[in-house]
Amino acid sequence: MDEAIEYDAYDAVAVHVLALRADGTPLGTGRLLTGEAAVAKTGADASVGSLGRLAVSRRARGLGIGAALVRAIEDAARARGLAAVDLHAQTQALGFYERLGYAAYGPKFLDADMPHRAMRRAL
Repeated sequence: MDEAIEYDAYDAVAVHVLALRADGTPLGTGRLLTGEAAVAKTGADASVGSLGRLAVSRRARGLGIGAALVRAIEDAARARGLAAVDLHAQTQALGFYERLGYAAYGPKFLDADMPHRAMRRAL
């Protein structure tokens, strides 16, 4: 995938989370958009945050890091008074998010030439 599409104007205003090994090696990351940035990304109202850019290094998958990152993003959303969190999940990751309480809605769509579904979890 082209690394350039992973960066956007929202990075400067996002809440970023990072999972690190004890030696400081990054294991995973994600971000939360709020306010106007979240509205622009999800089309929802300002009471809904947008979880995005969730990634866990291959060597760290299966260790619960992805779930911990999602929970940290949800905690940040709660701290900001948000009522829900939306995300756009690759269809291969639907089960992961469903296990964390997210429900898919709307049709499949392509993002970066990969099939996705919108998902939401009330907080």
